[in-house]
Amino acid sequence: MPIVKKRRRLKKKYRIILFFICVFLVLFIVIKTFFKKDESNNVVKNPNSNNYKSLITDNIESDHDSAIDTIFTNGMNIESYKAILDQKANYMKSNGKYNYIDYDFDSKLHYSEIEDIIASELIGMDAEDIATIDEVLREVDGTDNLSAIGGNTTVAVSMAVAKAAAASYNMPLYKFLGGNLVNELPFPLGNMMNGGAHAGVNAPDIQEFLVVPVGAKNMVEAVFANSSIHKKLKELIQTKDSNFTGGKGDEGGWVPNITNDAALEIQAQACEEVGDELGIEIRPSLDMAASELWNADEQKYIYAQDGIKRDTGDQIDFVKDIIETYNMFYVEDPFDESDFDGFAQLTSKVGDKCLICGDDLFVTNKEILAKGIEMNAANAIIIKPNQIGSLSETYATVKLAKENDIVPVVSHRSGETTDATIAHLAVGFGSPMIKTGAIGGERIAKLNELIRIEEELPNPKMGEF
Repeated sequence: MPIVKKRRRLKKKYRIILFFICVFLVLFIVIKTFFKKDESNNVVKNPNSNNYKSLITDNIESDHDSAIDTIFTNGMNIESYKAILDQKANYMKSNGKYNYIDYDFDSKLHYSEIEDIIASELIGMDAEDIATIDEVLREVDGTDNLSAIGGNTTVAVSMAVAKAAAASYNMPLYKFLGGNLVNELPFPLGNMMNGGAHAGVNAPDIQEFLVVPVGAKNMVEAVFANSSIHKKLKELIQTKDSNFTGGKGDEGGWVPNITNDAALEIQAQACEEVGDELGIEIRPSLDMAASELWNADEQKYIYAQDGIKRDTGDQIDFVKDIIETYNMFYVEDPFDESDFDGFAQLTSKVGDKCLICGDDLFVTNKEILAKGIEMNAANAIIIKPNQIGSLSETYATVKLAKENDIVPVVSHRSGETTDATIAHLAVGFGSPMIKTGAIGGERIAKLNELIRIEEELPNPKMGEF
């Protein structure tokens, strides 16, 4: 073939390729211009779109005033509002007597009626003024314990408002709450085995067998350590319970038909073996939920699985022995929810080596916590926003705890959805620990969110106790 013709064919081939490249570039510019035009409208879409759809941020100062309107008119329709209320439901299996009243949708107002009542009071308010909005919600309810519209209703709106304010600045909730310098992540307190009210009649009396990967250097390592413990425990349970079929409780922990002592032994064994494999320290922990064991008539803690009854003195010795024998890092609710003296005695004996945490004792209530601080009743507190009914009151309790060296532990509830708000609260409030399970979609959602937050943070590090 003549060289000239060959060159012409090559040039023609190159022209075709160049033509398609030009077409591609033109399309790319058109598409980019289209989306840039869309962005110029300054519509900030909230990734947690269950709470509201979008906020117009043409004017950052006026945006806070319009955010409430947006929640009720644009984004928070009846169905999405219902989803928020449902996902914050206070699960009755962990319901202390001092908890605020939950909203009963079957016997009280309909969703639309609640929406109308709250919206009429809040539309036009500044979404950044969360404390004032929370006060208005209390005024709307009109009762001391939020029994009219329910604590779940008020906390859902309170959190939605906080997200609206955060989105108006185009920032995630944790940064809006904690500031630009926040960089600490909470250690995940993982639920490994369930007993008590979270399991069947043949399960251990102790409600939750937990672990904390205190030696983890980052969130990914901590989450992986907890999942590894969960897997290891299944193997160990099968050596103790030949009839074990892999059943789980409502928080994802295994439900074995074994004694309390056997459960404690394999829990400690799993921590040691997995810790050695991964090269990090993993400590066992417990949620005893002792109010479920307390018999007011007999004035004793009833351990039905072991056939043992213990008075308060016996309970103190029993829990102290568990802490020292198994090197416990954290023990939650080791006494009845009214027994401040029992908490104080145990904390005085082992508080220097273990976190003694109050959940049903304090119910995220600032006034009750103040009493506990005065009595040195505990050195940690569970933080559940819907126990107190609003985000501002939750923060007030966290603030009081931290000012008095009480460790705040942001916590999920037994009845959960994949909503990940508490991950942002834990980081924003500077909580060194979060209780949010180890496996299961609704638990993993929070852990994944913490991993995403870690990726965004400058110089992230694990929390300090």
